[in-house]
Amino acid sequence: MAALMIQGCGSDVGKSVLVAGLCRLFANRGLTVRPFKPQNMSNNAAVTADGGEIGRAQALQAIACRTPPTVDMNPVLLKPQSDVGAQLVVRGRMAGTWQARGYQARKGALLDTVLESFRALEAQSDLVIVEGAGSPAETNLRVHDIANMGFARAADVPVVLVGDIDRGHVIAALVGAHVVLDEGDRAMVRGFLINKFRGDPSLFQDGRAEIARRTGWKDLGMAPWLAAARRLPAEDAVVLDRAASGDRRKVRIVAPMLSRIANFDEFDALRAEPEVEFAYVPPGSPLPGDADLVILPGTKATLADLAFLRAQGWDVDLAAHVRRGGHVLGVCGGYQMLGRTVSDPDGLEGEVRAAEGLGLLDVETVMTGEKTLRPVSGRLVGGARFEGYEMHIGRTHGAARPMLWLDDGTPDGAVSPDGRVRGAYVHGLFERGEARVALLAELGAVSDGVDQSVRVDQALDEIAAALERAFDIPSLAAIAGLELRS
Repeated sequence: MAALMIQGCGSDVGKSVLVAGLCRLFANRGLTVRPFKPQNMSNNAAVTADGGEIGRAQALQAIACRTPPTVDMNPVLLKPQSDVGAQLVVRGRMAGTWQARGYQARKGALLDTVLESFRALEAQSDLVIVEGAGSPAETNLRVHDIANMGFARAADVPVVLVGDIDRGHVIAALVGAHVVLDEGDRAMVRGFLINKFRGDPSLFQDGRAEIARRTGWKDLGMAPWLAAARRLPAEDAVVLDRAASGDRRKVRIVAPMLSRIANFDEFDALRAEPEVEFAYVPPGSPLPGDADLVILPGTKATLADLAFLRAQGWDVDLAAHVRRGGHVLGVCGGYQMLGRTVSDPDGLEGEVRAAEGLGLLDVETVMTGEKTLRPVSGRLVGGARFEGYEMHIGRTHGAARPMLWLDDGTPDGAVSPDGRVRGAYVHGLFERGEARVALLAELGAVSDGVDQSVRVDQALDEIAAALERAFDIPSLAAIAGLELRS
């Protein structure tokens, strides 16, 4: 079967977007395409139809391929819980918590699992497009590598290396990678791509020729700055540092940037609303006094981020916001924080075993070892339909007034007596236009009512069309071992 691996000269060089665009490009040509990432590190995860979890980028790439996401698309996922430790997810299921040093020594044992998932995707597709992680030039991580060249060589998948010209030093990045890679790894690279170019492409023709001359790698093209990528869900929290709040609009919604913030892409639909000003509040800044709604987002470590929230003084800001009549919404871990207490008797999240919650909802949460992972749908109490997913450990009890009802008849979440504070475990409540219309109407805003999935699908087609013009697609196909249909 045909396969191609996109690796990069570093993190955040645009690999995920390029893979998504190429997936849609080849799917638009009538091919059965599957995305694959051997190892990912992200707290922004997605739930698969079979109740597993994978990185958000691979779920987006599955959408680009017009196929449901599966656990084989991202068999190893690391979800950071602290500066030195992460939850390990293998083929969609929790497999313990690993410290960074211990994982580096043991990750090679996961190669068989990675290859098994890759072969399963190969068997069901015309083309598999693989995304690397970080950079293969990080040679200190080469031993036992399963994310870049370790996988490429084990699976015999040719590599194309991406350089980000927006960062500068792109010639040095690509030529430097050629220098530090060992001979066997260097031989896996069949060409290079330049990403995020602004301006007249002819101005960098000499630069591309210089890279080709120094490396011997084929120049496969240069992508322009892809504005449509802003409409795609982001996987890395680094993008939150660059998220602009925009001009003052009719309704102001803010979300504090918790230290372990997770699944924050679910608020993308709010950022696209014409009457909504949405902003993330960074650490060190107070929650603004004129916000209409404060959203407490999901988190990978509820107790740790509850302490972080208090250390920022956001608990005081939130109490003042409520006294002024403002609205509050807690999602998943944020919902847990809004209750009276959060308990972790088995130390699943760390050493802290219990803490008082913010006391804005009359509920209590106990962390449990079993993780809930499932797609869900249902109705808000007012009747509007939603579609989303659950991804959490812990059980919350005591809600007298649910926020929503799932289609299986189960209530979820809680609402304060005055209706201004609410929370639920369901992620994705703003994705569907119908639900967003209802939720924003309570704040006095009129929604455009567009399903977020429609925006994403249109953006993928725009990106695919741009890559069709910018890249040498026949050469990419030939490197992958794919014979394009006429």
